Amino acid sequence: YPQWPYCRKRCSYCNFNTYVVPAVDEAAVRACLVREAQTLLRLSRVHSVTSVFFGGGTPSLASPHTIGAVLEAVAGTAHLPAGAEVTLEANPSSTSTSRLAGFRAAGVNRLSIGVQSLDDAELRLLGREHTAEDARKAVEGARGLFPGRTSFDLLFGLPGQSRDAWAQRLEAALGFCDDHISLYQLTLERGTALAAQVRGGALPAASQDLLADMYQTARTVLVAAGFRHYEVSNFARKGAISLHNLSYWRADQYIGVGPGAHGRFVPRGEGGHSREARVQTLEPVAWMREVQSRGHGTRSRAVLSPLEQLEELLTLGLRTDEGITHERWGRFSPQLSLQDVFGAPGEARALQQQGWLVLDSGGLRCSWAGLAVLDSLLPDLLWQLQR
Repeated sequence: YPQWPYCRKRCSYCNFNTYVVPAVDEAAVRACLVREAQTLLRLSRVHSVTSVFFGGGTPSLASPHTIGAVLEAVAGTAHLPAGAEVTLEANPSSTSTSRLAGFRAAGVNRLSIGVQSLDDAELRLLGREHTAEDARKAVEGARGLFPGRTSFDLLFGLPGQSRDAWAQRLEAALGFCDDHISLYQLTLERGTALAAQVRGGALPAASQDLLADMYQTARTVLVAAGFRHYEVSNFARKGAISLHNLSYWRADQYIGVGPGAHGRFVPRGEGGHSREARVQTLEPVAWMREVQSRGHGTRSRAVLSPLEQLEELLTLGLRTDEGITHERWGRFSPQLSLQDVFGAPGEARALQQQGWLVLDSGGLRCSWAGLAVLDSLLPDLLWQLQR
């Protein structure tokens, strides 16, 4: 997961590790992304990389040359199969056809576009640079270059947004979308301009009932249009799921490269045998200094206990419609099976009896109703696992 930390402007709802600066020394950032990718891949002794996801920030502001250089570093240090999924996050305001063609030539084969809304007033409220028409054109242009592999994000639960307005946005999205859509409930994060406006009473907050209604509306509309609701926030048809994100939800190893990036891997290159949680230095200039001096900018690393690894597997795996298979659970818990932990009398069995959870020969997963209320189920399941 290479992280490009820069944006042209900060959106009103964003609390990600992003930076708006007058000028970016792209050659220096590129050299550091390349070096850190090489260092951490060697440290992990990973033989093959199944996917690369350029996130941010706004990685579509980087040049295709930078994207290509990072991919060459990955391919030169570990095996990057010809068919590996390579995704780039992009904003509609930095997706001219020539630019997208440059990214495709550099090795990108999947695009994730931050549309967020298809209403100009909502886009202004969110502090976005683009209009609804810009978003449509960006998606249509991307589909020409990445057919079947163009995704976009939409936000719901915006201040003042009604259920009917949201349903209209969904219908509009279905008019030009490709085969993957991500839907996120707007979170009012502390320290953001939008949260301050809602807290100060300048904007209304959506009620929990309305948010639940909007989510169910989206699920119904998209499934009727042929989409599989394969993860809490993600919908795909014709098999166009995000393989990269699926690897997170399946608790596979991943390497985070760049300012503030997170990783989960076993540092076999230093004789490690346990999975570590790693976070790279947040601030880009400090991160670059560290990469230049020691090859990587890892700010914190912690060995994950067997219980912590199972907690992550549980909270991430239950986000998907496939849930957690017996085989995957067994990789992390050879002694205690899913049946041993969640089939015994207790919270999990009660949730199964109430129709929220399923435990069968396929593994442990949420029911259709349970997927919508996963956050309220997890405390009981984690409590049972910890016991």
